[in-house]
Amino acid sequence: MLEPSNNNELPVIPGKRYFTIGEVSELCEVKPHVLRYWEQEFPQLKPVKRRGNRRYYQRQDVIMIRQIRNLLYEQGFTIGGARQKMAGNEAKDDSIQSQQIIRQVRTELEDLLHILKA
Repeated sequence: MLEPSNNNELPVIPGKRYFTIGEVSELCEVKPHVLRYWEQEFPQLKPVKRRGNRRYYQRQDVIMIRQIRNLLYEQGFTIGGARQKMAGNEAKDDSIQSQQIIRQVRTELEDLLHILKA
């Protein structure tokens, strides 16, 4: 879903387990109210809710939000069209998400190796 050029424009996803809505907003360049709206529109997007109904997103949620953002903002899909695309390609999306996670981890490991060599 995400083209490499779009991936380079967005910040690198840090190696954390959970992200707050504010952090995800910055990582995906989408306002928090948009994220809350997308939760209602895309059933796949379900952040963990903890004390006080605070949302905590996981890495796969951030990647999915970036895919949704790409469909809506870059490719010009409507919300309904993006929802269908995400629902119809879940197996394909899982594969793409896995590839993105592997690329992300590899980049982080290369950065760490560079720091250790310095």
